[in-house]
Amino acid sequence: MVASAAQGEPKVPPTGGDGSLPTPSQTRLTLAHIMSSHDTNLMGTVHGGVVMKLVDDAAGTVAARYSQGPAVTASMDEMVFLAPVRVGDVITVEAQVNWAGRSSMEVGCRVQTTRWDQLSEPVHVASAYLVMVAVNTDGGPRTVPQLDPQTPDERRRNREALIRRESRLTRRQAIHESRHTR
Repeated sequence: MVASAAQGEPKVPPTGGDGSLPTPSQTRLTLAHIMSSHDTNLMGTVHGGVVMKLVDDAAGTVAARYSQGPAVTASMDEMVFLAPVRVGDVITVEAQVNWAGRSSMEVGCRVQTTRWDQLSEPVHVASAYLVMVAVNTDGGPRTVPQLDPQTPDERRRNREALIRRESRLTRRQAIHESRHTR
């Protein structure tokens, strides 16, 4: 990494290798884990928090690789649980950057399961969108490369990420105004 004279933080070269901007598919990562009895709740299914940690781990890895340095979780949007996860399930979290701003990134995560001892079609059990922020050694934000969505699916994900971002900003502003209104 080359140090930036302006702020003393690393410059982030594009990952395309040929001078091009990175595409969302170049950021994709799949994390897999076999669920065991210590992951379960009183109902005998895997704790939602265990699934959320795996999602956060995958998103953090994708964001750190994309930004070529540390990244922290700023928020988790729309963590939706669709089906239970059980002991013996192989859980996979597919994560990729959907949108990148100046220092923040939206990472989309799709969670699926299969049985450890069977060949079966994966079951979609959860989805989440996380906002990750690239940070420097002082914990302040640092710049990330722009993203270049190429395929129709990548462009759709990017548009939807912008909608979620606008919704977060609007909600934050409305709450701020509500707290300062007499």
